[in-house]
Amino acid sequence: MSEDLMTIREMCDAYDVTPRTLRFYEAKELLFPIREGQKRLFTKRDRARLKLILRGKRFGFSLEEIRQLLDLYHIGDQQHTQLTRTYEIAKDRLADMERRREELDEAISDLKEQLKWGEKMITSSSADLEAAE
Repeated sequence: MSEDLMTIREMCDAYDVTPRTLRFYEAKELLFPIREGQKRLFTKRDRARLKLILRGKRFGFSLEEIRQLLDLYHIGDQQHTQLTRTYEIAKDRLADMERRREELDEAISDLKEQLKWGEKMITSSSADLEAAE
């Protein structure tokens, strides 16, 4: 087998994904492996696309956003449109993540306060029980 091609098992091992994930990305037209009967062979292009898909998913991009960005690669403007659009989406994602982090930080702070209150109530209640005995 050419070193440029990888089997589905090799892809799974190399990128820590399941065969089901790869078939799903293929069905969503994000990957385009060569088909030899039931066998799927993934090219360097597929590997590069999978890296971008996994990175995009990690950053919270939707599969549709990822597909659209990958499709922009072939426009012929030396990836300027693709890079510009990726940058815009990434800025939006970062703003959203920071917003969610602020909300999470606030919720954590509130919960810590509730736990302190709960601890005081338990301590007070325990002291009352001991005094009653």
